[in-house]
This record gives sequence, C-alpha cells and structure tokens, in this order.
Amino acid sequence: MDLLLNDILHLSQKEIDNSKIEFNMKAGSAGQAFLDIWLKHSEEEKVNGTCKDCSYWGWYGKQRNFHPGQWVFSFARMPEDEWLFISAAQIIDTPPDGWADVQVLDRFVPLFGRVIIKCKKGNTFSRYVFNLNKYIDQAIVREVLPCVYSGEQFEGYDHVHLPFHRLSDIFSGRILPTYYEALKKITGVYCFTDTHTGKLYVGSATGEEGVAQRWGNYLDSKHGGNKKLIALYEQKGAKYFEKYFTYTLLEYFGLSYDPMKIIEREQYWKHCLDTIKNGYNDN
Repeated sequence: MDLLLNDILHLSQKEIDNSKIEFNMKAGSAGQAFLDIWLKHSEEEKVNGTCKDCSYWGWYGKQRNFHPGQWVFSFARMPEDEWLFISAAQIIDTPPDGWADVQVLDRFVPLFGRVIIKCKKGNTFSRYVFNLNKYIDQAIVREVLPCVYSGEQFEGYDHVHLPFHRLSDIFSGRILPTYYEALKKITGVYCFTDTHTGKLYVGSATGEEGVAQRWGNYLDSKHGGNKKLIALYEQKGAKYFEKYFTYTLLEYFGLSYDPMKIIEREQYWKHCLDTIKNGYNDN
C-alpha cells in the first residue's frame, strides 16, 4: 500500500483547501534547475526552508500565484517525476515581480530536504503552482531520507574510493544514505591508502553485513585490530588516519560468496601490491 504525502503532512481538509503546491523545475525553460540552485545554499538555509530564490515566486506574468494567508508546499524536481520537499510556508505578501514574503511553517521543518515524492506533473514550464487538493491524493512518498539530501549519488561498486571524512559522513547518515546500504550488500577485498607515505593495506570483508560491517570497525578503532595499523595508531593517533587514509574497494562479491575464495583474492592483491614487505600487512 502506497504512503501518500498527507500520511506524513497530516493536514486537515481545511488546511488542504487553503494550500498550494509548487513544482519548481527550472528558472525559465532554459534556466538552471531549481534543485541545483537549492543545493548551492548553506546547510542552515536548506534545513530551515529559507532558500529565498528557490520557492514562492509571487507572480506569473500578471497572474498572482498566491494570496496572503495561503499555505504553500514547495518541491524541487528530481529525475523521473520525483520531487524533493524543500519548504513550506504561509504567504504574508506578494509584491509584484518578486519573491513572496513568507513565514516558514515550523511544524514541517524536520521534513525539508528529506522527503521525496513521486508525482506526475508534466513537462510544461508555464504552470508550476496548483491547488494542493489536486495532487494531495496523487503524490506518493518515495523515500524519507535519514539526512538532508546532498545531491551525491552512489555511482556503483567500481567507483568506491573514499577519504576518511566522506566515509565517516556516509556511516553517520550525513550524506549518501544509499551508499551505506549498498556496502552492506556485498563482501569483498579492499585497499587502504596512506596518502602521506604511499603505503597500502589490503583486507577483506566476509561478515553478514559485508564491507559496511568491516569498514565500520575501522571507523571506530582506526586500526581494525591489525598489527601494523595498531602500531601506526599508537605512534600517530586517530587524527593521522582521519587526515591521510582513503578507502578503496578492489573486488566485490555477493554476501553468499565463498569466504575462502575471498581470502584467496585478498592474498592475491597483497602480493600484487607488495603490501607485506612495503605496506601495512603483516601476513
């Protein structure tokens, strides 16, 4: 059963009847996508729904889009008829040829930048503001993100190459919420690079929650219980790992893949990269 937009907004019929929905696509037919404009704003503005040049344009030609007192729910277009919820506010005034003066509706602030709906609006740029009651039963909640949308996407297992700070953000849910889930679905062989010295460490992940489980151990301890990395940690401290270490996936397999074959591939890469003699592997 689909989760509809009002299942999370909890609007009364009176509130729905007094509300508009804004489907923001581009700043003109050849202009910049409003989603890209929104992404360039500060985190504070995105979280608080106050990205002024993304929502609430008061007029279309000589026609007023909103009237004082109305509520407006503002969305920015994503691919394939998906829309990101970026603000909700009450209209205070609509000066001609400019952005409306608004008061952000605090009760919806926790949802800004996190709720993605699927709703077919069409490709016409000439209309983007509608009565909410037209779409309230058509807008399906596609996803509620654990963090504010960052614009970054998981690009595939062949492109997993992350500095420590990005890996930390992924695991804490600050960016790329789909990235963590992807890493839970595979086992594999990986390489850590000390970008200060050029030394490498090769390891493998064979647990029930795959690479995510093993890399989570490294985020917590920095060394993961490995002898040479423990020595480096004791000598340099946690900040060294946070500053210089990057995390790369060399090969990936399904969760049911034979762990012994993964270990064999780990040993193969250790010898290829000479990480026992010239890196951080000790066996």
